[in-house]
Amino acid sequence: MLSQYGVLDVWTYIAGTIFIVLLPGPNSLFVLVTGAGRGVRAGYQAAFGVFLGDAILMTLTAAGAASVLRLLPMVFLALKAVGAIYLAYLGARLLWSAWHPGKPSATNTVSSAGGRPFQKALLLSLLNPKAILFLLSFFVQFVDPAYAHPALSFLILAAILQLCSVLYLSALIFGGARLAAAFRRRPGVARTGSALVGALFLWFAGRMALDAG
Repeated sequence: MLSQYGVLDVWTYIAGTIFIVLLPGPNSLFVLVTGAGRGVRAGYQAAFGVFLGDAILMTLTAAGAASVLRLLPMVFLALKAVGAIYLAYLGARLLWSAWHPGKPSATNTVSSAGGRPFQKALLLSLLNPKAILFLLSFFVQFVDPAYAHPALSFLILAAILQLCSVLYLSALIFGGARLAAAFRRRPGVARTGSALVGALFLWFAGRMALDAG
């Protein structure tokens, strides 16, 4: 159906995209904790930050930014180091709020690092240069090299990826809102959840730092 637009084996691409979207990562985790701590509206603000960040990365991928990062490895390593520092900052804030429950309310401990959720989610998404390299290696497998307008093929693939992301992040946001109701009744569980999420962010940061080393 989409082969006339240079897209190859679209159903395999959709299956792979769903698997990729479902993999846990800093972006989806941030959307979840923001929705849980600050409600549906703030959750969608964070989600839109992720959507915009992904759209920018996909545009850069189509424009050849991945090739630039391969040719200039120091730029790639610098971006990864900055991303690791930012993730560590968010994780430390979450752990701090979990250990000092007297500051924010129990229902807000998971979102204390989430002020300005749109901007923070956007920055979190953009500080992931690995995504550019991954998107290129994944996308090119489903683009017909003989098609005269590969940008259109990339646009179709990007739209499918964003649709899957919208559905998944929406589920996380509404699921997070239900968690928030439970956290209000069990503030100790909220603080434990905040600590676990903070530890996960620090783990993500450690992986990025080791890769950059």
